[in-house]
Amino acid sequence: MKAMILNNYGSESEFELTDIAKPQPGEKEVLIKIEATSVNTVDTMIRNMGTDLPLSPELPALIGMDFAGTVVSIGSNVIEFKVGDEVYGCAGGLATLPGTLAEYISADVNLIAHKPKKLSMREAAALPLVAITALEGLERASISSGQKVLVHGGSGGVGHVAIQLAKVMGADVYSTGGGQKQIDLIKSLGATPINYKTEKVEDYVQKYTDGNGFDIVYDSVGGANMINSFNATKLNGDVVTTVSLLELDLTLAHFKGLSIHVVFMLIPMLHNYNKAEHNRILTEIAKIVDAGNLIPVLDENRYSLEECGDAHARLSSGEGMGKVVVEI
Repeated sequence: MKAMILNNYGSESEFELTDIAKPQPGEKEVLIKIEATSVNTVDTMIRNMGTDLPLSPELPALIGMDFAGTVVSIGSNVIEFKVGDEVYGCAGGLATLPGTLAEYISADVNLIAHKPKKLSMREAAALPLVAITALEGLERASISSGQKVLVHGGSGGVGHVAIQLAKVMGADVYSTGGGQKQIDLIKSLGATPINYKTEKVEDYVQKYTDGNGFDIVYDSVGGANMINSFNATKLNGDVVTTVSLLELDLTLAHFKGLSIHVVFMLIPMLHNYNKAEHNRILTEIAKIVDAGNLIPVLDENRYSLEECGDAHARLSSGEGMGKVVVEI
């Protein structure tokens, strides 16, 4: 089968079109003909950082995590799926698991689910990693109807899904963005937009919560922005973060009694731990999509398998908006 392979890591690394053996499904795996795969920030991190990142595969590397496609054969102990099923998931591209920048993938049945019927393959491929991350975070924060939820980075991959899921769960949702396109997208998704470049944290906390703070702050920006999240959260509130790779003074979080939830959705693949949870979440996401309550936002540019390097560059540039997808 055709695959785009990395023979070296680093900022100047290039993908090479290569013929490799088609995988064969294990007893609890299905072989999937990949129709589309999306690029996530973690994919660009693996490409650029290589072995400096503990989850990177050995070279030569087949990376890429998200996909949508059709089941073409099943393992001897598979009852959940059949040949011809359209599926989506996040099942490879790290550690010892081959990735999705290829024509086929053999995927653990616990890491995939039936594709939302309302979505094309291209649209479905945009969802798995970000949707699992978004829903896991909201669930761990015990979101409930009527709460005020702030999503930092609402026009990003995780953020735009978190907004829509929080709305489904009955929350009053607010979200930060830094430009007019981002603000317009946030508003179109049903959240109250906040321009973080022109509005201070204390001002929008006062404006929208009477100074009390938000019940939940979902921080998909992370890093130094976590201090903004602590300041925006109510006493005994919940902060969800997807980017906490930093040293941080937790004094403010301590005196506010905050609960901090770090979401790292790759744990099931890295540690063979609780993988069925991904099937559960993806199945739930498909129901939400087919009920008309969740729409993935895709970048306007389209890329073929051979153009996956351009797709990586597009995501890294920060110039796009929505998920970058590669069609195979």
